[in-house]
Amino acid sequence: MVERTVLSGARVVLPSGVVEDGRVTVEGRRVVDAGTASPDGRPDTAAALDLTGHWIVPGFVDIHVHGGGGASFSGGTAEEALTAIRTHRAHGTTTTVASTVTGDLDDLARQAAVLSELTEQGDLAGIHFEGPFISSNRCGAHQPELLRDPDPADVRKLVEAARGAAKMMTLAPELPGGLDSVRLLAEAGVIAAVGHTDSDYDATREAIEAGATVATHLFNAMPSLLHRAPGPIPALLEDERITVELINDGTHLHPSILELAFDRAGAARVAFITDAMGAAGMSDGQYHLGPMRVDVTDGVARIADGPTAGAIAGSTLTLDTAFKRAVTVDKLPVEDAVRAISLNPARLLGVADRVGSLEPGKDADLVVLDAAYDLVGVMRHGEWIVKPAAITGG
Repeated sequence: MVERTVLSGARVVLPSGVVEDGRVTVEGRRVVDAGTASPDGRPDTAAALDLTGHWIVPGFVDIHVHGGGGASFSGGTAEEALTAIRTHRAHGTTTTVASTVTGDLDDLARQAAVLSELTEQGDLAGIHFEGPFISSNRCGAHQPELLRDPDPADVRKLVEAARGAAKMMTLAPELPGGLDSVRLLAEAGVIAAVGHTDSDYDATREAIEAGATVATHLFNAMPSLLHRAPGPIPALLEDERITVELINDGTHLHPSILELAFDRAGAARVAFITDAMGAAGMSDGQYHLGPMRVDVTDGVARIADGPTAGAIAGSTLTLDTAFKRAVTVDKLPVEDAVRAISLNPARLLGVADRVGSLEPGKDADLVVLDAAYDLVGVMRHGEWIVKPAAITGG
């Protein structure tokens, strides 16, 4: 007998909208019903769990995260990577793409070998290479001396090192080889993302025409919007082919800028990301991002020394915090927040047939939130990672 779990009484967020007094039924690792009716006429059993007063939303999908729990995806070991994965799972991220940080090509290839194994095992949804093919003028927390132009041969080397696990690569398309590399990535089925770039409006348009489909943490690490030199931001916002990443932690973006992105791109083209480094889920202190030391004070991570000292070094964000901020501070409709944090990134990755929404046949990946939008439960593949206190032992 396949184990059957019924979650009842909550507000359930479906692609069609919010269902009051809803029900989600799980058998094994799959959702078999989500809505109001019991599937196939069978009555609910003693396994029914009353979640009245709560929300049930799809598991979160993070396409851009560097680490968490004191560990980094650039650490080069499966143990470190799994620590980061488990940390974010406990905060609702049931699908994770591991992001690297600029380094020597051989080091990145070795990291990719480890991360590709975790992808094959199902612990990761793939690899995102952020750097080294980015602009020294917009390098942020990446080491300037390790940056290089996006030579298509080097780009191909990293893609091949990932053994089919490469999902996305961020590059600056204005650099020599940039457009050819975008075309190479598109042909290889790898998402080409425009980021850490000094590109102008026209060059960004060229990159989109060449196959770029993502704006890496829009507004951050790129020229600001100016009235005579608009830069990459409007080109990325206006094109229906582009998904824009946003870091909704209250540090990277002012609420009015987030509102601008949603108004211009629409809720269907926004993906919330954490861009989190190892300090996510941890207290203030000193950490590492790739080879760089990072100081975290009041939850804000900054490079500790060197030529980029003081630069913001990713975030300490987890997606449950991003979700709560979206609906309580930014006043987004819950349905729009769910799209940005689950369905949109799942579609971008090409895995929306399995994750990103609560629909029959999909993986039973879900998050339970209380009335204040605080996380109280996480289920992945039908198993509780965080079991709501109200149903512990149920």
